[in-house]
Amino acid sequence: MMTYNLHTYFIMGSTNANLAILEEALQAGITLFQLREKGKGAKTGDDLLQFAKACQHLCQQYNVPFIVNDDVPLAIALQADGIHIGQDDAHAATVRKQLPHAILGVSAHNKKEIKQAVLDGADYVGIGPIFTTASKDDAQQPCGIETLQALQEAFPRVPKVAIGGITTDNVQAVRATGVNGVAVISAISAADDVKAAVTSLRNM
Repeated sequence: MMTYNLHTYFIMGSTNANLAILEEALQAGITLFQLREKGKGAKTGDDLLQFAKACQHLCQQYNVPFIVNDDVPLAIALQADGIHIGQDDAHAATVRKQLPHAILGVSAHNKKEIKQAVLDGADYVGIGPIFTTASKDDAQQPCGIETLQALQEAFPRVPKVAIGGITTDNVQAVRATGVNGVAVISAISAADDVKAAVTSLRNM
């Protein structure tokens, strides 16, 4: 398995960003990248494959792990560094068997889901949404900093990344809980200055 660092985790797809933004983010120091190609206008078939390959190639140039969201066949086809799945996606234990050497991330919202993710072979869990987010249509109710802190204290050794509504304004409070990293979409993809946004997210 490729070594990875959850510290500053950028998630994007063609519907909310482009390759130029990804390269800027890589240059600025994101530590992990996830391709999340979902929503209205999302690429499919060969268009998706070519876009994914372009994203992967950029990540390889900057030695940043390339993670695929939810799409097991695509992750296998590209020999992606990792895959991230939600609670409503494929079963984590099955995905672990299909991609034995990949980084496996699983979304979790409570103690039960974290325990199960670890049993299923997850390398890290994604906890969120921490705050209200507009990036995900089917997002659950925000759990807030207190819940994040409680889950961090309950599972101190399980690598965790916080996601959902995280911005340069509130990232300090999120990092103060002791989680391993923060994952963002619009805080980078919609930023006027990508480099400054990544630098703020990293340095808090």
